[in-house]
Amino acid sequence: MAISVERLFRERKCPFIFTLLLFLICATILTFTKNATSTLDPIGFYPDVKPQPLAHFSSPPPKRQRLPLKGEPFLDDANIDWKLCKGPLAVDYIPCLDNFKAIKSLKSRRHMEHRERHCPHSPPHCLLPLPRAYKVPLLWPKSRDMIWYDNVPHPKLVEYKKEQNWVVKSGDYLVFPGGGTQFKEGVNHYTEFIEKTLPAIQWGKNIRVVLDVGCGVASFGGYLLDKNVITMSFAPKDEHEAQIQFALERGIPATLSVIGTQKLTFPDNGFDLIHCARCRVHWDADGGKPLFELNRILRPGGFFAWSATPVYRDDERDRKVWNAMVTVTKAMCWTVVAKTLDSSGIGLVIYQKPTSSSCYQERKENTPPLCEDSDKKSISSYARLSGCLIPLPVDGEGNLQSWPMSWPQRLTGIPPSLSSESDATEKFLKDTKHWSELVSEVYRDGLSINWSNVRNIMDMNAGYAGFATTLIDLPVWVMNVVPIDMPDTLTTIFDRGLIGVYHDWCESLSTYPRTYDLVHASFLFKHLEQRCDIVDVVVEIDRIVRPDGYLLVQDTMEIMNKLGPVLHSLHWSVTLYQNQFLVGKKSLWRPRP
Repeated sequence: MAISVERLFRERKCPFIFTLLLFLICATILTFTKNATSTLDPIGFYPDVKPQPLAHFSSPPPKRQRLPLKGEPFLDDANIDWKLCKGPLAVDYIPCLDNFKAIKSLKSRRHMEHRERHCPHSPPHCLLPLPRAYKVPLLWPKSRDMIWYDNVPHPKLVEYKKEQNWVVKSGDYLVFPGGGTQFKEGVNHYTEFIEKTLPAIQWGKNIRVVLDVGCGVASFGGYLLDKNVITMSFAPKDEHEAQIQFALERGIPATLSVIGTQKLTFPDNGFDLIHCARCRVHWDADGGKPLFELNRILRPGGFFAWSATPVYRDDERDRKVWNAMVTVTKAMCWTVVAKTLDSSGIGLVIYQKPTSSSCYQERKENTPPLCEDSDKKSISSYARLSGCLIPLPVDGEGNLQSWPMSWPQRLTGIPPSLSSESDATEKFLKDTKHWSELVSEVYRDGLSINWSNVRNIMDMNAGYAGFATTLIDLPVWVMNVVPIDMPDTLTTIFDRGLIGVYHDWCESLSTYPRTYDLVHASFLFKHLEQRCDIVDVVVEIDRIVRPDGYLLVQDTMEIMNKLGPVLHSLHWSVTLYQNQFLVGKKSLWRPRP
């Protein structure tokens, strides 16, 4: 005869069964609660990697710091016999830009091909020497105005631009007065002049993400930081010796790049404003392809501020350039929204990209044509410049995408370019929550990182830039890298008011050595090692990290066991936390010559 469960409980004839059931119920509730509160799960940028749950930190009492995670030193050594790189340029060597054998074999240099990337087939396995008398860089904000001369001992620009007040040598320092070719009354006067010329430009509100083409020593971007504007400053590695190296040593966002034959490694519709002050780019070259590239990376309704001699001089050469600009910009449906001279006689014209497709449809000639879907090239460094205009972006319902919210609301709001897939918003919000918890509970207080010494940060696998978002209250900036074989989230990152680039980590980065204080990688290496040697990637990290700088990795124990010994062989101090976080700190050690 069947015995009812209700009767057993009522009469308590089976105390063992009753106790067992009660235990199972409690265990289930406890497991559910733990999973709901303590598991921080990265959002599918590397879906094959499953992290271990973190130890949950309860809210601490007021005025009491969180307890640090327990760290164990990583002492295994890969026993690699490291050698110093040789040659007169070894101290500042950039493998993909200093490949002189490839550059020498170029058939043409007409379109700046010699300034573009030419990566060697085999990355170097040697280590770069330090400059003589190298010192730990000055801290921000002091570094904006002065840096150690011995860290970047290049006096050529001091002489070359001495009349334009770019940079001055003063004792042990290089000093940056805030001048420039077009900044005769200083950068602040110049940025205020732009804003007064076109009040629709509101620095730090609707204008948050800016590109400065041919940036010099990046004083334009450096001073805009005071206005809550983050500027991607870029210039080629050319006869203006070390200008980008100066910028990064100062703690100002910058990268090496050139508008030549290849697309820039920036996303479509990303920048709010693009600026060029005497940047020496032939915008009308090849029928206007350099301008078509600006059109690609400028968001609809965004501005191009151009202060150059053709704007305000009437000699035959400048007038010819101006007429060419009028022809190309009109064909692109750009509108001149302001044109004026400032008190020092510097001319400025401001163009605006259209916000409606009607102009494209009303053109008498379809030149340049609108790009087809098949024209969308790879996001690698080697996609060729297009001879077409990208269509204006639309949302999932076919409506033109809106301008992002004003800063700082856009940082945490839903980005206009976020995928229209049904679960995209949920994934984005989950990713934001994940990074908020991880950084506040582990990264900021639980690891052996002195954040007060950190200024330049590189996130090697940025995703939605959740890591960078959580650091917004610190005096740091983050270069968010979207690997070329990962989901394309870079436009979304720009929509949030942050900057970044596409990159293939099986190649060298277009930056000078010793330019970042902290490099961060979350679940990158397991996927990356399928395509390239993990030792080569570590050598590149060693090249770009400053002495006393950090590598912070979240990954599997399998990856830690590969990274730790290589870093230790480079004389980095390496500490492992909870078998899922690795912190490496670079020393001043270099192999003997």
